Amino acid sequence: MKRRIFSAGILFALVIIIAAAAICVNKKETVSYYSGDNIVLLNEIEALYRTGDEQKAHEKAEELANYFRGNNGEPQEKDENLAIFIMCGISLAFMSGVLLYVYFTILRPFERLSGFAGRLAAGDFETGLEYERGTYFGKFTWAFDSMRREITKARACEREAIDNNKTVIATLSHDIKTPVASIRAYAEALEANMDSTYDKREKYLSVIMRKCDEVSKLTDDLFLHSISDLERIKIDCKSFELNGFLDKAVNELSAGQGDIIFDRPEEKMNITADPDRLMQIIENLVNNSRKYAKTDITILAKREGDSAVLCFTDGGRGIDDEDMPFIFDKFYRGRNCGAEQGSGLGLYIVKYLVTKMGGEISLKNLPHGFEATVRLDITS
Repeated sequence: MKRRIFSAGILFALVIIIAAAAICVNKKETVSYYSGDNIVLLNEIEALYRTGDEQKAHEKAEELANYFRGNNGEPQEKDENLAIFIMCGISLAFMSGVLLYVYFTILRPFERLSGFAGRLAAGDFETGLEYERGTYFGKFTWAFDSMRREITKARACEREAIDNNKTVIATLSHDIKTPVASIRAYAEALEANMDSTYDKREKYLSVIMRKCDEVSKLTDDLFLHSISDLERIKIDCKSFELNGFLDKAVNELSAGQGDIIFDRPEEKMNITADPDRLMQIIENLVNNSRKYAKTDITILAKREGDSAVLCFTDGGRGIDDEDMPFIFDKFYRGRNCGAEQGSGLGLYIVKYLVTKMGGEISLKNLPHGFEATVRLDITS
């Protein structure tokens, strides 16, 4: 485009120069011999010669000759030629100014945009594009550079997500090895007939089953992690009675441990939720308390307006205040988790499932413990 515009400008300049030259060459408009003053002067000269006054006639003839020679000033032809060349120069200067304006305000910014787009296509997202307010492409330069920043940010997030996926897979793989090793050890003890008494046998089998449950929990976390981003978790909400459900859940979770205290409500409540996912939420919250608080866990169910409220309270140290805003983020682990193994997915999964069922979850540090509160809709 730039070459075409400059070629057109040069052609236009040549046309102006050729036209001016042609006018100057063909301009032969000298002083007319038949003007009124010249005829009167010639008649006077003729009359003087007839009367014999040759001296006076000679002076008049000399005056007429000087007039034709232009001794009284610059020739009219030269003045007209000069005016033509001045107009030609003004036209060329104006045309040059227009071309320069077009170049600096349109062509050069467009070339910069083209070059910037080429660098983006080649994968160069580090070089920015300066925002030019004084050109017609000012908004475009801002939009292009914003696009570059967003692409850079998206790529960084993608790399972070890939790294996080690798981290969580490695972490869960490591976490699975621990209960598997325990299962193998107790299985070898059974094989070696070390369960000499009934109590020992029951103990070994209880540990094996508990470790199998831990493996199952870790594989569930891995499964949920793999599909949660794809929004493919199926939530089948239906109405059911909460108290009976909690009785069953507490019995299953406290079997062999007895560390759960259930404050059963007197009022029956029907809620709208997915029973399997609600069981998963309760398991996550209880296992978190067991892992980090290592105290008894109290489950309180109550009604508040149109919501059923489940409160899970333990006597642990809770979560540091600086970690609280990020504790539901995927892969995030608080600073006070110590040497406990974990993937940072437990509370993320709980938040995800509660939200999918139309409920809310909140966390709160207590003076002597920690509380997680889940709110679900009551069926009218």
